[in-house]
Amino acid sequence: MDNSVIIIGAGFGGLSAGCYGQMNGYRTSIFEMHDKPGGLCTAWQRKGYTIDGCLHWLVGSAPGGAIPGLYFLWQELGALQGQQVIDLDYFYRIEGVDGRAFNIYSDIDSLEQHMKDLAPEDVRVISEYCKAARRFCRLDLPVDKPPEMYTPFEGLRFMFKILPFLGDLRKWSRMTMKDFAMEFKSPLLRDAWQQGQAVWRPEFSPFFIMMTLSALHQKSAGYVIGGSMKLSRAIEKRYLDLGGEIRYKSRVAEILVENDCAVGVKLADGSEHRADYVISAADGHATIFEMLGGKYINEKIRGYYEKLPIFSPLIYIGLGVNRSFKEMPQIVSGFAFPLDKPVVIAGEERKWLSVRIHNFDPTLAPEGKSLLTVMIESNYPYWDSLRQDMARYTAEKEQIAETVVALLDKRFPGLSSQVEMRDVATPVTFHRYTGNWQGTFEGWLLTPETVNLRMKKTLPGLDRFYMAGQWVQPGGGLPSGAMTGRYVVQMMCKRDRKRFAATVP
Repeated sequence: MDNSVIIIGAGFGGLSAGCYGQMNGYRTSIFEMHDKPGGLCTAWQRKGYTIDGCLHWLVGSAPGGAIPGLYFLWQELGALQGQQVIDLDYFYRIEGVDGRAFNIYSDIDSLEQHMKDLAPEDVRVISEYCKAARRFCRLDLPVDKPPEMYTPFEGLRFMFKILPFLGDLRKWSRMTMKDFAMEFKSPLLRDAWQQGQAVWRPEFSPFFIMMTLSALHQKSAGYVIGGSMKLSRAIEKRYLDLGGEIRYKSRVAEILVENDCAVGVKLADGSEHRADYVISAADGHATIFEMLGGKYINEKIRGYYEKLPIFSPLIYIGLGVNRSFKEMPQIVSGFAFPLDKPVVIAGEERKWLSVRIHNFDPTLAPEGKSLLTVMIESNYPYWDSLRQDMARYTAEKEQIAETVVALLDKRFPGLSSQVEMRDVATPVTFHRYTGNWQGTFEGWLLTPETVNLRMKKTLPGLDRFYMAGQWVQPGGGLPSGAMTGRYVVQMMCKRDRKRFAATVP
């Protein structure tokens, strides 16, 4: 073993950095504030039900797709070995006010025909969109090394590789989902593409949805039975088997710096731990402005946190229901339906509700019963202020649970009497357990302004320090954590003049 490395956070970025660090001879120790791995890829138990807080689909679950390298990355991390992965026919569903439903099928051919049946007046835009999504199935985006390590020849080779796709990339990456929706004459499709709250925002780039559809179409974005914690535990096991160490319930309060060089960390309990390198795979804002006191920053980085949009924080409602929902199709990300009349939830008017019925994963509920989850966008200051009075905070959560159950009862008559478990997590809950800034669940929103943004994994003026995770790569998601964890170890190996190595268990 060579140099020692301290890693902050046992989410996917931290676990990945730990795995690749161990593969390359570094002595790594992960310090995690929570008592379990995964960070935001987590789940929790309530009354015999498992509330899954993250996994919808995993890009790279099988060979192929627009990012084929992800499959090999998951193999190296031990994420998929021995796992049962399923591919569902439905990605999302939006029910219209006129009673019709728009199904976003995982198969692009089925999606195209379905949209043409619903809106023959929109054949042109439907054909154009689906044709581009099919073309992206052939796009081979490399993930083997960080862009900042590309040689001029590798950069040129990459440009030649994406040259056939430049027209589509320019068109669809510069558009928002709201722009895309307005291309449709059909009120059903126009409203539907604007109402995918559980999957995208109006500011999203349609390119992101295209890439997801391309992966789903090729059955390389499946769901791992057992959900988020099953996946997180698999990578944790890989890390421990490689000889790594995880210290749970160990909150890092400060990154120790001497002569502008990271030398270790100080925990909340006052203890200090030293190492040759420090990698923060923790929340970006907390890392830069709290653990480092805002000393290593420039205007560009400051601008990220002052100007860039983030994924909206969530109210996350889990319901355990004594009902099988066998009559409902199995849908990757659930469905949205319009409300009879608007309701106010957490101080904001809501006209739609999105619900995910986990009837595709029998491990999350007792036999014959189902887990339902509802994601509602909210804002952190509202909940942070409310939590100053725990009685009001608790009452608000209970009221939201009552409201959501009543709304679902209208869609599924009799449901209210079948609910056995209710759980409400707020943006404050997400922040308390993961430290994620503003309680957001993914980081930087993927918009036309950020889709091509490349963020550095180092901070100006600070040596022997790296950052990994969703705060150094817009778009968030599990792949960003796994990729950037690999990248920072590659950067360390280059610095130490070591040949980077990766193995498959």
